[in-house]
Amino acid sequence: MANKPSTPLLNTVNSPNDLRAMPRENLRQLSDELRAEMIDAVSVTGGHLGAGLGVVELTVALHAVFDTPQDRIIWDVGHQAYPHKILTGRRDRIRTLRQKDGLSGFTRRTESQYDPFGAGHSSTSISAGLGMAVASQLMDKPRNVIAVIGDGAMSAGMAYEAMNNAGAMDARLIVVLNDNDMSIAPPTGAMSAYLARLVSGPIYRNAREAAKSLVSKLPQFLHEPARRTEEFARSFFTGGTLFEELGFYYVGPIDGHNLDHLLPILDNVRDAAEGPILVHVVTKKGKGYGPAEDSDDKYHGVSKFNVITGAQTKTPSNVPSYTTVFAETLIQEANDDPRVVAVTAAMPSGTGLDKFAEVHPSRIFDVGIAEQHAVTFAAGLASEGMRPFCAIYSTFLQRAYDQVVHDVAIQHLPVRFAIDRAGYVGADGPTHAGNYDSAYLGAIPGIVQMAAADGAELRHMVTTATHYDNGPIAFRYPRGDGMGVDMPVRGQILPIGRGRIVRQGATIAILSYGTRLAEILAAADKLAALGLNPTIADARFMKPLDEELIVNLVSMHDVLLTAEEGSIGGFGSHVATFLASNGLLDGKLRFRPLMIPDRFVEHASPADMYADAGLDRAGIVATALATLGYDEAAMVAALGKVR
Repeated sequence: MANKPSTPLLNTVNSPNDLRAMPRENLRQLSDELRAEMIDAVSVTGGHLGAGLGVVELTVALHAVFDTPQDRIIWDVGHQAYPHKILTGRRDRIRTLRQKDGLSGFTRRTESQYDPFGAGHSSTSISAGLGMAVASQLMDKPRNVIAVIGDGAMSAGMAYEAMNNAGAMDARLIVVLNDNDMSIAPPTGAMSAYLARLVSGPIYRNAREAAKSLVSKLPQFLHEPARRTEEFARSFFTGGTLFEELGFYYVGPIDGHNLDHLLPILDNVRDAAEGPILVHVVTKKGKGYGPAEDSDDKYHGVSKFNVITGAQTKTPSNVPSYTTVFAETLIQEANDDPRVVAVTAAMPSGTGLDKFAEVHPSRIFDVGIAEQHAVTFAAGLASEGMRPFCAIYSTFLQRAYDQVVHDVAIQHLPVRFAIDRAGYVGADGPTHAGNYDSAYLGAIPGIVQMAAADGAELRHMVTTATHYDNGPIAFRYPRGDGMGVDMPVRGQILPIGRGRIVRQGATIAILSYGTRLAEILAAADKLAALGLNPTIADARFMKPLDEELIVNLVSMHDVLLTAEEGSIGGFGSHVATFLASNGLLDGKLRFRPLMIPDRFVEHASPADMYADAGLDRAGIVATALATLGYDEAAMVAALGKVR
């Protein structure tokens, strides 16, 4: 047995080249040090812990076997990629993870040459990898392309579309299936590892090719039976028939934490002439850190935590989160109405529907990472008289846009869309920002759209959606705690398309859509200190607009501002279209929409992101003063008094 190096090996690794120069017997120690480094780093920054812990050995093995960055490794989603970041020259910045101006929580092409494809949403790696493999072939630049995809991501149809295409093309592509919840195979041992090495090695593959040559000399009617006999014999020992049917050569399952198994199999796969190949690796999410292994979600996403105890640091709050308000209100409605059901796409805890499941376990449906299916499944439920709530993050609902149009809206089916994580989401950055749902749903005829200003309004909107059966209806709300408002015991049914006046004033009217209302009220107080007393209104609805409210605001004020946590094309654009179409912009009115800028904004705290967008109280005051015509010196002086 080799002596354990006295110097920490991780300190000697600045790139995968250093790792590949290392004796392979030292890779076990390197893996242990890498796991400890990741635990310590994430305890400081928070982030996705469990998935990365499960692929430490796999990450080390991949970089030891393949010539990265010449060979491409694509990490699906990116939750698995923290160990990869540490090994690829970013260890010195790993404690800036998910912080402003720091490392992204996902792979980013602009961050490192070792990140060949950006990630964020799941199930994209095989499609991207196939494109890279074909490009390499067309340009005569031989390289290995490896897509590492978790078994959860295999619930999405896109992964199978890509595999079907790759199999039909006989492309040179390696897919590593990280089976980290034992959802496909049980734990595996020495025999399965031996069989995997056997079928991935040149002796078996050469024998297989020789057998194919022999079969080709048989009568045509015997070709298919012979092929099936070979396939059955191999799958009897190793499994993988599904992947074989898609055209992949299957290897596995193998223990993803045993480097003595991983390294020789990956060597064989690297040297194989044929493709595509799928390597089935069984890992344990949260591996090597007791609190993560013992947690139900394997510490999928964590805030800062104590490494010794595993206790997470969370700021206590007496205000319920928007997600909690949604879940509790939906439970109330379901208690009274057996037609209320809930649908989620692999996010029961993130959407609060785990609470719903405790009360109504037979009326919640988790369809996996399959947003397209979730929406059409909900449409099917609605078509039979159920009242389905399809709870999906704004950023993920983008993936089901055609289904919203074709399967829901055109058929006027009353699917209720609960759109969580609306607006900026902070540390998850641009891949998860919920900026676009107002615009992309607003383009579809017949959808009622609402945005909650606070927790009480969200409760009313859940109740309103429950009792609305005239077509699809959507309501959006952000991540995090609600506002400190009096929470009604039960929600009320809101009149469709009607907003409300929150504060009456003069000269300036500010029309809010969503939770910017709190900052608008704070801005109004600042403006009042300057002798201005704006009218504040809460639109509640984007479709249909409260046209009467808008006309009244325009007729009584010189300036109209709109403010929203959404992109161009959303609420402000709809208000502008109404004003222009009705000649209301032809007179003295000065109209200014405040919205999220038309650019991708990097991860930071939500407060920093909204300040950058001019959607905090200071930005709202500045826009109001500028619209009134203050010159720059006067505006700076005025702002100095109110900040």
